[in-house]
Amino acid sequence: MMYALGAMVLVLALVTLLSAVEIVQAYEQRALTVLGSFRGLLDPGIHLIPPFVSRTYRFDRRVQTIDVPTQEAITRDNSPVTADAVVYIRVVDAERSFLNVENYRRATALLAQTSLRAVIGDMELDQTLSRRDEINRRIRTSLQGPTDEWGVEVEMVEVKEVLPTRGVLDAMEEQTSAERRRRAMILEAQGERRAAVETAEGERTANVLSAQGEKVASVLEAQGDAISTVLRARSAESMGERAIVDKGMETLASVGQGESTTFVIPQELTSLLGRYGQQLSGSDVQDSAGLDSLEFDDDDRELLGLDSVAEMLEPETDNGAEAAPEWESTYEGE
Repeated sequence: MMYALGAMVLVLALVTLLSAVEIVQAYEQRALTVLGSFRGLLDPGIHLIPPFVSRTYRFDRRVQTIDVPTQEAITRDNSPVTADAVVYIRVVDAERSFLNVENYRRATALLAQTSLRAVIGDMELDQTLSRRDEINRRIRTSLQGPTDEWGVEVEMVEVKEVLPTRGVLDAMEEQTSAERRRRAMILEAQGERRAAVETAEGERTANVLSAQGEKVASVLEAQGDAISTVLRARSAESMGERAIVDKGMETLASVGQGESTTFVIPQELTSLLGRYGQQLSGSDVQDSAGLDSLEFDDDDRELLGLDSVAEMLEPETDNGAEAAPEWESTYEGE
């Protein structure tokens, strides 16, 4: 009997000890109540509490995730969509989380659902599909006020997806296809127009070059005819002068055979002798340039236009070279 009573006392002491010792982990806090009265928060470590009449409530201080279920909403332009999100929260005041709200996780999840529907309903369909950052920011702003009263801080909100209904998706796909076809037709028309412009510019350039070539050929042909005519005239003049000189020399020879010692020589013959005397006899008659019938002086070259051929060709080449930038600017303007 005594052994049984001792065993019961030992068991009761062990149970009392276990009920009086509370171990709090490093990442949590616990709210303590004694006989239903709030007695404060227990920080990480070992704590002794009144046995059998105490109760603790655990609050995790780490970042927690709340998955917001898929919600159906109507956008401002009356397009039905479905959306879901993830909310990241952290308990910053365990006392308020214990005293001000029954279940802070459930309350935050329900508030996130209503905020998600409200934000989407205030935006158009295109905005809900392209402005995820704005949706996240607005949901977080709407959650921060109430959750502060619950001792909960909203770290981040992320919308996972926003999906229009099947009918809206089909209409969007048809719209996208039509837009792509329109762009393809525009690009094709622009390509044909540029090809036509290039063809016209090429034909114009070819016509200009052909006309310039014909012009230069005509000028060269005319100058060649003029030079040939002048050369023939010079040759005839030279042959006439040589004939006069030869005849004069024969006359001088016959005169020299006469008995008279006085000779009358025409001035023209004297001039001719002065021009050809040195070539014909090697005498010291005045130096002369001789017969230059194949050379042209400055007046003849200017009359025939011999020096203007290069000047005439160079501007044509420059004009042809300057045409390219003009065509390039035309294409760039397209």
